Amino acid sequence: MVDVSRPSELSGSVTAARARARCRPARGSLGWLCVVLLCLLAQIVACTTRRGSPDTVAITPEELLAGAPLGVAEDSSAAVASAGEVLALSPEMSDFLDAHVNRAGSGILKLHQLASTIIDEDAFGLVYDDRTRTAAETFRVRHGNCLSFSTMFVAMARDVGLSVQFQEVEIPPDWTLDNDTFVLNQHVNVYVDLALAGTRVVDFNIADFRASYPMRRIPDARALAHYYNNVGVERMQKGDTASALSYFRRAIVDNDRNFSPAWVNLGTLYLRNGHPAHAETAYLQALEADGSDLVAMSSLARLYEMQGDRERAAAYRKRVVRHRNLNPYYRYELARRAYAAQDYDAAIGHLKYAVRKRPKEDQFCFLLGLSYLEKGDERAARSWFARAEELAATDALKRRYSSKIDTVLRRPDPIPH
Repeated sequence: MVDVSRPSELSGSVTAARARARCRPARGSLGWLCVVLLCLLAQIVACTTRRGSPDTVAITPEELLAGAPLGVAEDSSAAVASAGEVLALSPEMSDFLDAHVNRAGSGILKLHQLASTIIDEDAFGLVYDDRTRTAAETFRVRHGNCLSFSTMFVAMARDVGLSVQFQEVEIPPDWTLDNDTFVLNQHVNVYVDLALAGTRVVDFNIADFRASYPMRRIPDARALAHYYNNVGVERMQKGDTASALSYFRRAIVDNDRNFSPAWVNLGTLYLRNGHPAHAETAYLQALEADGSDLVAMSSLARLYEMQGDRERAAAYRKRVVRHRNLNPYYRYELARRAYAAQDYDAAIGHLKYAVRKRPKEDQFCFLLGLSYLEKGDERAARSWFARAEELAATDALKRRYSSKIDTVLRRPDPIPH
């Protein structure tokens, strides 16, 4: 589904290797766009003060990008689609816009016509799959992930004169209980500036999207880095080392040298091909680009563990734990576990920290209300319930909270959902 809303209305942006921007299907619909996919050991993390193994010969970023140990020629990127090709309109797309969008209309009219036509199954129709495609490819096959659909929408919106930008949304990590692992997600959608008419956000399925999530507009170069990084991961998973390197190289060299996910995936590519020293350098380069990149830290910890360097592996794990504990969404997950274990004081402690960090998260407030209710403090519970309802982004969510609140205040054993 496509949702077009004012930013103030929005609720609220990864895997085998810190990998790619893509949609995570949400209960039968198109899903989320994850900027990078990666399953991490939750206890692992961090920057150490020492760069590289003591017996490692210095490897430069340029040598990593050249790919000589992988047997890939430097000019192999010639087969990679250019930035212009990624966002280019096909003749069929132009004809579609001519038929369905009034180019002389107001910005609001054009946005409505474009968005509604795209989601109309008879006029267009979108089908989710796990592939990252250019704008024209996505239009032609009507399939793609959310990055594909966002790229297509940006290209079409600009062609009819709308002012649009890609936007990253900071999505909470997906903490899972098995083996204490989590998936770190970022979401990407489209920001539309309608001048005096305000702004809107176009999102391809916002089933779990919250206005409280921090959002930031990004230049095309960073969005393209996501695209090339995604495709690089897809090629790496197919065993196409030369093509994967070409895409990671394009993400970094031509678009965003500080795009840490591509450096991490480049390291994974080297590690898969038996070059741990190069992998280490790539992971460290990712941390230079983004010192808080948990996937790079995790990757280094596991690499050092594989090499028997337990001291440095432990140092990275320790920092991962510290960074993880600073994350309000992890503390919310700890609160959920504490609540389930009937340790309501612990749950309240975690939630108080989470609320200080993210004061507009209605789900934090609701669980606080439940925790206080279990402790017998109905006054505090009602206060937090009221705050959760007030912060709810939509009328439907407000009604849902109201119904839940009425239910839990009437029964002795409320269960968080």
